[in-house]
Amino acid sequence: MDVKNQNREYRRRFKPFDELTIADDFMFGAVMSNSRRIKPLLEYTLGIKIKKIEYLEKQKTLTPKYDAKGIRLDLIVVDDRGVVYNVEIQTCSSDNLPKRIRYYHDVLDLNLLKKGADYETLNKTYVIFVCTFDFFKKDRYVYTFKRQCQEDPEIYLADEATTVILNARGKIGEVGEELKNALRYISGQAPKGRYANALDSAVNNVKKSNKWRAGYMNLELTIRGYEIAAEKRGEKRGEKRGEKRGNLIRAVSVARALGDNINDELRKNGLGVSKATLKKIFELIRLHPDWSDKDVAVAILGQ
Repeated sequence: MDVKNQNREYRRRFKPFDELTIADDFMFGAVMSNSRRIKPLLEYTLGIKIKKIEYLEKQKTLTPKYDAKGIRLDLIVVDDRGVVYNVEIQTCSSDNLPKRIRYYHDVLDLNLLKKGADYETLNKTYVIFVCTFDFFKKDRYVYTFKRQCQEDPEIYLADEATTVILNARGKIGEVGEELKNALRYISGQAPKGRYANALDSAVNNVKKSNKWRAGYMNLELTIRGYEIAAEKRGEKRGEKRGEKRGNLIRAVSVARALGDNINDELRKNGLGVSKATLKKIFELIRLHPDWSDKDVAVAILGQ
C-alpha cells in the first residue's frame, strides 16, 4: 500500500478529533464519563430513578483503549443499590452482536466476582448497547432481553442479568421524548430537547478540552507506532520468505541440470536443502515437466 493510500486508510479509521461525534466510541465514552450525562441515559432507558452512581475503577474507565471497533472507553457504573451497568455504543452492524453482548456479560461477572466469593454475591447487571442501526429490523426503540423458559414463558431464570439494545433509528415503542430525542441526536440529527442538547453541549466541551484532545492524539500516535513496528516486522518476514524462495528456485534449477549427480556435500553446502526437499524437487520435476523452476519452488513452500 503506497503512502497516499495508507494515509487515506489511517484517516478512515482515525477521524480528526474535531470531527468526532457522539456516535464515535471515543467521544461517546468521553461524554458519558461524566455522571450527569450517563445517569439520565440509564433512567430514561430503564424507566427508573437513580439517586447516585459511581464508576467502577475510575482510572480504568478514563483510560482509552483500542480494539477492532476503534478507540473506546470502558463505561461501567454502579448505582446506590449496587446495580451495575455496562454501556457501549455500537455503530457497525454485524452478525456477531449477540455473541459480543454475551462476552460483555461474562467479563462483567468475572470482574465483579472476587476470588473465592460465592455466586450469591454477584450484582444485578445490565449490559446496554446503544446502536446506530436496527439489528433486528423491527423498528423498535428498545429491545430488552432476559433469560426465559422456552417451555413455559411465564418462568424466567432469575440470574439478574439483563441486556438492553437501544436503536437510534427506532420508531416503535413506549419511550419518553427525552430518550427519543437523544437517540435521534446519536443517529446524526440536530439536538432537540433538554437531554439531547446537554449531550451536544458536552460534545463541544470535550472538543475544547486539551486533556481529551491530547489523550486522543497520544493514543493515535501510540497505535500508529505499533502498526508501523508490525509493518516493519512483516516486511522483514517477507524479505526472509523471498530469500528462501530465491534459494529454492536456484536449487531446483541446479537439480534439473545435474539430476542424480548431486552428492550430499553439494546438497548441504551448495544448495542448502534437506534430503527430503531434494526428493520433493525431483518428484515434482518428474510429475510436472512443464513447470518452471519457480513453480516447483512455490509448490514446495506451499506444502
